[in-house]
Amino acid sequence: MRLESDESLVSLLSSVARVAVVGASPKPDRPSHGVMRFLLEEGLEVVPVNPALTGQSLLGLPVYPSLAEVPGPVDMADIFRDSLVLPEITEALIGLKIPAMWTQLGVTHLQAEQAALAAGINLVIDRCPAIEVPRLRKLGLLPPQPLRR
Repeated sequence: MRLESDESLVSLLSSVARVAVVGASPKPDRPSHGVMRFLLEEGLEVVPVNPALTGQSLLGLPVYPSLAEVPGPVDMADIFRDSLVLPEITEALIGLKIPAMWTQLGVTHLQAEQAALAAGINLVIDRCPAIEVPRLRKLGLLPPQPLRR
């Protein structure tokens, strides 16, 4: 299901505990780094995924080369990769039965989105949780405290 309403975003954000950040960067000026930090501050468990950083750590967390190598279940994948690789990432999500995919600003791919929807994945496209959570709080739809304590 494509999640576009504020209510559907609140429902997703309230149900997520473990988020894989695909395309995580060690560079503090990169959006993926800032969003990882934001998600951690929100009390979520964050799993960085980046094949170029395998064996390293980001923000004190081990980096995994792919979604398939992340141990344990993942509630949502937050995608910071080029739109051209979104079909490949979507296939991995479908195969791993990850229930939600969130693509960051500018990350869109119609066929990947259609495949995710056909597989029953909850889908948020072209948005950023570090923008949406404060916006939803300002509207009074999310409580002022972190998503998870």
